Amino acid sequence: MSQKQKTIAREIKISGVGLHTGRQVSLTFKPAPVDNGYTFVRTDLEGRPTVEADPNLVCSTSRGTTLEKRGVKVHTTEHTLAAAYGCDIDNLIIEMDAPEPPIMDGSAKYFIEALQEAGVVEQDAPRREYVIKDIITYSDPATGSEIIAMPADDFQITTMVDFGTKVLGTQNASIKDISQFREEIAPARTFCFLHELEQLLDNGLIKGGDLTNAIVYEDKEISETTMNHLKAVFNRDTVSVKPNGVLDNLTLHYPNEAARHKLLDVMGDIALVGRRIRGKIIANKPGHFTNTQFAKKLAKIIHAEERSMIPKFDIYQKPLMDINDIMKVLPHRPPFLLIDKILELSDTNVVGLKNVTMNEPFFVGHFPGAPVMPGVLQIEAMAQCGGILALRSVPDPENYLTFFMKIESAKFKTQVNPGDTLIFSLKLAAPIRRGICHMEGIIYANNKIVCEAELMAMLKRKDDAPAL
Repeated sequence: MSQKQKTIAREIKISGVGLHTGRQVSLTFKPAPVDNGYTFVRTDLEGRPTVEADPNLVCSTSRGTTLEKRGVKVHTTEHTLAAAYGCDIDNLIIEMDAPEPPIMDGSAKYFIEALQEAGVVEQDAPRREYVIKDIITYSDPATGSEIIAMPADDFQITTMVDFGTKVLGTQNASIKDISQFREEIAPARTFCFLHELEQLLDNGLIKGGDLTNAIVYEDKEISETTMNHLKAVFNRDTVSVKPNGVLDNLTLHYPNEAARHKLLDVMGDIALVGRRIRGKIIANKPGHFTNTQFAKKLAKIIHAEERSMIPKFDIYQKPLMDINDIMKVLPHRPPFLLIDKILELSDTNVVGLKNVTMNEPFFVGHFPGAPVMPGVLQIEAMAQCGGILALRSVPDPENYLTFFMKIESAKFKTQVNPGDTLIFSLKLAAPIRRGICHMEGIIYANNKIVCEAELMAMLKRKDDAPAL
């Protein structure tokens, strides 16, 4: 039996300072609807823009994973995402009044505790899981980093790190079940080497660093000048190095804390894929660039496989809307009304149907003797079905019209002939805002994809619509 999706029971807030920006931030975890995934909301910006956890939105991997959508950035996302994934949560809204989550102690511990306090609840939808069936790899020749995913009965991760220094040496960390993450991995804190710390300070980064939220390893002899610089920057009377090569700011939780934190980072970056993974991931010398490139490759594979899987629709069920119901909402009339039924309808998706017959008026002049439904009319039929979804967002749909704004990525994969039954499946690509509706649509027939496209339309009241 498939597992159910999960979110949190109530919202909960956590506050602190961003590691690199140094800005105070209040972060609020909120319950999210099914199939939402993880979404960041910048409440400090006009319109409260949303940035989805998506590997294709990664714009920088320098000292953390940064996402960007339409100029809006969210920095250092990996620790919050690792906590959500580690708490077995599928859907979560993460609101922030600054561009970067709080660093806290440099681990995922405090995010885990907040999510556990909020409580995790099941939702009425099956969990979206991807089962690794073949070996999938990504490697970066420049760094020697490599990630491999292979079949396994559960979600497992192993990380292996080797920094080529005596102070750290070779370390390994692993979990064989997601339940181990909270106790074994979440408390592991971020780290850096002393020479990196100096570079970060010189480049205006880690403005929120205070020697309590990162482990600092001394891999080179510290000069007196450097010591004085560190004491001044972090307002400390003394700075020294312990015998194990760690700056005296912190005590290690685990001998292999660096490897454990690298595992934490891998999980946070893998969370961008948007699916529960059933398989074993082995990461050798992982870093955010390699992690997110692997996540992007894995997401592409998943997307391609899911698109080739034809969903099952019961075309004989009693429709939610028949042709008479449709004409009460849409202004179109035969012969230009190109959908016959609405089978499914929610706030985010719609499924419609059209029976293509030889009596279609466009067959009179389109390829006489070899009737084929024109591709532009397939798109129009898809748009009319999407119009039903768009008009659901207003209380009086009969007083609105929908106008095309943009068609993108339209592809026609096979011809449509008389006798075919077309199934239209459209979902929102983004929440409807200010009457703008962005949808992704697919048309199926004969257990094949015949057409797909991205559509953008605008809702206007009939009184405001331009004369055409």
